[in-house]
Amino acid sequence: MRDALAETPDAGPEPAVIVETSGSSGYPKSVVLPISALRASAEATAERIGSGSWVLALEPTYVAGLQVLVRSILAGTTPAVIPPSFTAAQFLEAAAGIRAPRYTSLVPAQLTRLLDAAGDPAVADCLRGFAAILVGGQALPAAEADRAAALGIRIVRTYGSSETSGGCVYDGVPLAGVIIRVEEGEVQISGPILAAGYLDDDERTAQAFVTDADGTRRYRTGDVGEFDGVLRVTGRRDNVIVSGGVNVSLDRVERVVRTVPGLKAAVVVPVADARWGQASVVVVEGDLAAADDALAEARRRVEREIGAPARPRDIVRVERMPLLPSGKPDRIRLPAQITTL
Repeated sequence: MRDALAETPDAGPEPAVIVETSGSSGYPKSVVLPISALRASAEATAERIGSGSWVLALEPTYVAGLQVLVRSILAGTTPAVIPPSFTAAQFLEAAAGIRAPRYTSLVPAQLTRLLDAAGDPAVADCLRGFAAILVGGQALPAAEADRAAALGIRIVRTYGSSETSGGCVYDGVPLAGVIIRVEEGEVQISGPILAAGYLDDDERTAQAFVTDADGTRRYRTGDVGEFDGVLRVTGRRDNVIVSGGVNVSLDRVERVVRTVPGLKAAVVVPVADARWGQASVVVVEGDLAAADDALAEARRRVEREIGAPARPRDIVRVERMPLLPSGKPDRIRLPAQITTL
C-alpha cells in the first residue's frame, strides 16, 4: 500500500483496497476503495487537524483503522498498535511509544473506557496530550463529550462510512473537497473520497451511488439530516417502526433515552407488539440499578419530546452487547437475541 499511495500508475486499473462491511443493515458488502480516494481522505484530514503519529486502536479491516494506516504512511510515521482487548493501560503504553503530535481514532465505547479510567492522573494527562482524538462509528453521547471537554481533551466527532473512505465530516463541517447535499431529507455526499462501488454487485452500487446530469457522482447515505454549513444527522431512513399507525424514529427515541441516568449506552430496538403492531425496548448491558425507575423516566421524556406512541415498552438486560467489527451495536443480531431471553 505504501508504494501505491506514493504513486498511482497513469495507465491501467487504479489500485484499490476492498473493505468488507456488514453495515447496520446486516447485508455483507465489499466496498471498493480506490487508493486515490483513501489518499484524498487522509490528506484532507491532515489539512484539518494536522499530521503526526497515530495510535491504532481499531482493527485495520475496519475503514477507520485502515485510515490510521494510510495517514501514518503519508506522514512517514509508524503507528503504535493496541490489541483488540483495548485497556487504558495498553493505550497509555502505546501513546508513550510515539512522538508528538499524537492522534488516534476511537469508537464511543473505547472513549468511555478511557474516560472511566481518567481518575488516574496519568490517563487524564495522556488524553490531554493528544492533538486530536477522532470519535466516530456511531453518535457520541453528549454526556461523554461533556466529560472529555471538562478534562481538556480535544475530541473531534467524525461522520462517514466505508463508502466515503471513513470520516469525511468533522464536527459537522465537511472536509476539503467534500460536498454535502440533503435530497428529500436524505444526506448525500460527493467528492474525491467516494468508493468505486460494491465488488461484483452492480445493482446495489447503482442504488447507492447516483450521478447527476452534470456528471457529479453522489453517495446516498440512507441517513436523514439537515445541512446549513453544519451537518446534523437525525436518524436512519430505515430505522423506523409503525406503532399504532404512527411512524416512530428509533434513532430519536434512543437519543432521548440516553439522556436518562444509567442509560447513556442503551440501545433501542424494535419488537413485535400484539396491541400496537410494533413497539420498542431499551437494551442495556450488565446490571442496571432501579431499572423500573429508569424505564419510567425514559417513557416520560420520550412522551414529552416525541409523543406517546414512541414510548419504549420495556428495559431488557443482556450480559454482553453484540457488536459489529466497527464497535457499533449489532442491530440485526440484537432483536433476535432478546427474543430468546
